Amino acid sequence: MDEPLRLGVIGLGRAFTLMLPTFAAHPRIRMVAASDPRPDARERFAEEFGAKVYADAEALCADPAVQAVYVASPHQFHVEHVKLAAAHGKHVLVEKPMALTTDDCLEMIAAAKAAGIKLLVGHSHSFDLPYLRTSEMIRSGDYGRVCMINALNFTDFMYRPRRPEELDTKAGGGVVFSQAAHQVDIVRLLAGAKATSVRAFTGRWDPKRPSEGAYNAQINFDNGCFASLTYSGYAHFDTDEFNGWSGELGQQRDAEASYGRARQALRQATTVAQEIEMKNRRAYGLTGSDAFRLGGDISHNHFGLVVASCERADLRPMPRAVMVYGDDARHVEELAAPTIPRAEVVDELYDAAILNKPPLHSGEWGLATLEICLAILASAEGRREIELKHQV
Repeated sequence: MDEPLRLGVIGLGRAFTLMLPTFAAHPRIRMVAASDPRPDARERFAEEFGAKVYADAEALCADPAVQAVYVASPHQFHVEHVKLAAAHGKHVLVEKPMALTTDDCLEMIAAAKAAGIKLLVGHSHSFDLPYLRTSEMIRSGDYGRVCMINALNFTDFMYRPRRPEELDTKAGGGVVFSQAAHQVDIVRLLAGAKATSVRAFTGRWDPKRPSEGAYNAQINFDNGCFASLTYSGYAHFDTDEFNGWSGELGQQRDAEASYGRARQALRQATTVAQEIEMKNRRAYGLTGSDAFRLGGDISHNHFGLVVASCERADLRPMPRAVMVYGDDARHVEELAAPTIPRAEVVDELYDAAILNKPPLHSGEWGLATLEICLAILASAEGRREIELKHQV
């Protein structure tokens, strides 16, 4: 077997905990270093993986043992850390959203090109096998052209523990920056065309959580397809109900036991400091949660209800299958259960960094997705349609 890609991690927070089962289990990856300002997180990482740890990102990027860097730092640091990794000749997988402005994205793309390294943006749920398989089915032409896509997701996002900047839109907070990237990536993948314009509305319905907690967006594509995206993070209805209570990360959920849990837990934090501490307990560290360590019978990751309407069928990607609703009958395209969750992310990173294959989720792809997220905010504020210019 080929040697694994030697990975360094910038940021051992919540995003890292969600990718950790993949990195730890995938034979194409070996984690060799990490940086984080929290000593307890560094201590645990060093002990658990026998890897080097650093207090700052620059030292990690300078480590000659590191071939690629996973940038999982808070949104506002992505541009700095990607440019730093590129300057040291490291391939980069940067978490979504790629950055907070299109100018920052363009700087990151330019830095990657100048350094001759591969830049990938993710994880977003467009890496998930059910959506990749649905895209293949659309591209096959067996069901005619794709005409309309509907994506719907209701979660408890706004009531999970947050740092103050995560509830400040100007600092990259709210559901548009953190969650719309998933839906935008999915519908762009399925549409298989350039988006041309966006019309959107957003909702801020809880003064104690002052950023956007909901949105509805309409996206037009240059192949005639159009998409509707709806998201609410206000912890009432839960679209996992439409997926047999399979959770976003593939875990089986107890609907009754989990209802209202996010709001109830958050009430225990009466100060900002207490909420930050609660968030840290969900991150990686000596006192962090191990809830991210999925075991047993899991399904593929998903992001709510998605239906792609083609000329001769509606296609519905689900955690373990793609449902096909044809002209005269419906049938199920079964998907094998995953052995490693989110394995597709590592496969695309490895193929780009080691085999020099052009990635789907490139810097240009990430820029196009961020532009749509920014257009959602601009359209809602200006009450107008926003034309797009950075699409691929």
